[in-house]
Amino acid sequence: MDFSQRLQQVAANPDALTQMGRGLEREALRITPQGKLSPEPHPAELGSALTNKWITTDFAEPLLEFITPVSQNVDHLLSQLSDIHQFTYTKLGEEKLWPMSMPCFVGDQDDINLAQYGSSNTGKMKTLYREGLKHRYGSVMQVISGVHFNFSFPEAFWDQRFGEQSAIDRQNAISNAYFGLIRNYYRFGWLIPYLFGASPALCGSFLNKNESALNFEEVGKGTYCLPNSTALRLSDLGYTNHEQSSLKIGFNSLEQYLDGVRSAIRTPSEEFAKIGVKVDGEYRQLNANVLQIENELYAPIRPKRVTKPGEKPSEALDRGGVEYIEVRSLDVNPFSPIGITADQVRFLDLFLTWAVLSPSADMDDAELACWRDNWNRVVLDGRNPDLQLKIGCNGERLTLKDWGSRVFAELAQVAIAMDAAVGDNAYQQTLARLQTWIDDPALTLSAQLLDQIHQQQGIGAVGKGLAKAHAQTLSEMPYRYYTEQQFEQEAVDSVAKQQQIEAADTQSFDAFLNDYFADIQ
Repeated sequence: MDFSQRLQQVAANPDALTQMGRGLEREALRITPQGKLSPEPHPAELGSALTNKWITTDFAEPLLEFITPVSQNVDHLLSQLSDIHQFTYTKLGEEKLWPMSMPCFVGDQDDINLAQYGSSNTGKMKTLYREGLKHRYGSVMQVISGVHFNFSFPEAFWDQRFGEQSAIDRQNAISNAYFGLIRNYYRFGWLIPYLFGASPALCGSFLNKNESALNFEEVGKGTYCLPNSTALRLSDLGYTNHEQSSLKIGFNSLEQYLDGVRSAIRTPSEEFAKIGVKVDGEYRQLNANVLQIENELYAPIRPKRVTKPGEKPSEALDRGGVEYIEVRSLDVNPFSPIGITADQVRFLDLFLTWAVLSPSADMDDAELACWRDNWNRVVLDGRNPDLQLKIGCNGERLTLKDWGSRVFAELAQVAIAMDAAVGDNAYQQTLARLQTWIDDPALTLSAQLLDQIHQQQGIGAVGKGLAKAHAQTLSEMPYRYYTEQQFEQEAVDSVAKQQQIEAADTQSFDAFLNDYFADIQ
């Protein structure tokens, strides 16, 4: 079957195209009124960062992470994220949330306080993992923020796609379909940084620590940009890992993927061994392997399954197959108070549905490298109207505009089907708006942001202005999904949960780590 036939097949049941599961994770740095990184610990009124289901921290104490539950409704999803932001602001005092992916005003990496999760073994392991990241890659790289989009197709979708199957056949068919999606994401996902990349500039502190061969232009004092870049966060200057570049993790099947991940967790790194694991009685990292744990694998998209208590991500995938995928290529949208818009969510709905229904041949390492090269071109030069992208590795090329328009023509079929299933035209409206961005790079988020950076002579002024405006917007909004009381109760409950975890610990930390890593030693 081709793409159109598969789309027709699933669209026969409206539930197949209306009940997708979506969840959002948005990272945001707390900043002082002067625009500097907050030196304050995680606000106690937000509860425990270890156990609060909505509000936690990522790498550092000032790096907040907001997590929504899974929702089948786009408006509910964004209302949940908005309410979480709103409640958080009531506990920040004079602090604001930095509205961009790339941080600014980070002086020394030792000014960045690692996230703390209490005295339990689980909490200490989370902080030690971050200590390892600091020694391996430097803290400045780790406070780059993003938005993660978790997405799954409903059972009705798979029923339409595959018909009657045994449980194990269905599990395997779903995993294979998600890996087909992942391969197509590597082939065509450069559309996401083109449209929604919002890190075309960065502060000089990044270039000081990373000598770059790229020809950056200075804007104002201390801000550097590439004229046509879209998402420097996704470049070698941003969130990547040179030690991992030698890993050969394939996406042709769940088995191949798991083999690659397990190998990386077990492979010693000469580079990281130099750091030491335990030096003078103090831990510096969890271990000296290429990956300390699976979460250290940086990828623009990940196959996922909800883990059971004590289960590693790869064990969950091995047990039950792929349950959902996590899209990790979204910059924080600086023009949205919550870092993402309904148009972005609807575009991802369309793109991921198209990617899972489109043919997706297996991909070897050489082909994957060719597609990754396209991503890099878009990240560094995506708004260049003459930019040519490779079609696989066979030497053919196509302009980004032509290729984007071809993909959009098929996305339009998905939009019509999704709108028919819902009974409105929201998806077609989203696509029509974004088609103009394909036609005119000046409309993309990166172009809009770069205009403001030029007008205001640097990232700092733009960031502080947007942060202030977003704080004002959120302070004037009513709660739309949750209540303030629900957030207050979760904060209290999360502290009690953390205390229970700490009280239940019986092992020493050394014994706990030995048990955790017993299968890879």
